[in-house]
Amino acid sequence: MKQILLGMTLGELKAAVKELGMPAFTAKQIAQWIYERHVKSIDEMTNISKANREKLDQAYSIGCAEAIDAQHSKDGTIKYLFPTQSGKFVETVYIPEENNHATLCVSSQVGCKMNCLFCQTGKQGFEGSLPAADILNQIYSLPEVDKLTNIVFMGQGEPMDNLDNVLRATEILTAEYGWAWSPKRITVSSVGIKNKLKRFLDESQCHVAISMHSPIAEQRAELMPAQKGMSIQEVVDLLSNYDFSHQRRLTFEYIVFGGVNDSLTHAREIIKLTKGLDCRVNLIRFHQIPNVPLHGADDKKMESFRDYLTNHGVFTTIRASRGQDIFAACGLLSTAKKNS
Repeated sequence: MKQILLGMTLGELKAAVKELGMPAFTAKQIAQWIYERHVKSIDEMTNISKANREKLDQAYSIGCAEAIDAQHSKDGTIKYLFPTQSGKFVETVYIPEENNHATLCVSSQVGCKMNCLFCQTGKQGFEGSLPAADILNQIYSLPEVDKLTNIVFMGQGEPMDNLDNVLRATEILTAEYGWAWSPKRITVSSVGIKNKLKRFLDESQCHVAISMHSPIAEQRAELMPAQKGMSIQEVVDLLSNYDFSHQRRLTFEYIVFGGVNDSLTHAREIIKLTKGLDCRVNLIRFHQIPNVPLHGADDKKMESFRDYLTNHGVFTTIRASRGQDIFAACGLLSTAKKNS
């Protein structure tokens, strides 16, 4: 069984070429071919001798795999289905925007353990965490890879539940030997997981998005079982130790459920909870999923909720809903049928 080059750090590439008896500088060449030029085969690495390419090819493969399906939304959003090394599948969403911007929503797990009431991925159950190669392949093998300006870890799975591989992927995306992206172009989402969130904040400079969905502890626990593991108050207390006033941005994601979490009381609790934090609140429309007794709030309610928060010092936006017609919008990703 060949090992995978995609997802290896420069240090690991150096160890690999040393073991194969190849010159040390070959590691940098391999990194350039993979992370800068996105080659599909080892044979394309033409500044490495043919003998060394053959040696490398006997032990390693690049590990890239093209999407096996693509669904196109009327709004330009594309949902791709990528195979994983374990024989499963994950969904990845490409979102073109104005001014030549484009965001890719990547998955970090097959399914999810968090089981949030409002999320289709949670209904799928948990089928495994993705290695860094499978996370990066969603970017590497994307047909529109050269158009990307931003990446968000908001697809299937809880990134902090697969922290080692998410940190490895974001290191390679931001390292000089890798994609050399600014951490400002990457946002990692989380429900908040004790110890893991702190480690991410300490070891990465990427933007952070926290799934709040209710500022009231009891209600959040009903919506999100993860509240019992790390409460939203504990999350806020941790975040207050970090500086978000400069390059790094903190966002609270808030799906608005009609008649559930959209009252004046909720708005006031959000203001109280986020007091002193340099952050923004991003309101998200709820997309109906089967057998869940929740409904989205109308536009008027969302706008008044936004205006109240903004007028009381909490910078608040409403996220544009994209790809709903192909089940690519927030909370709708699932590969349950494809993986069965």
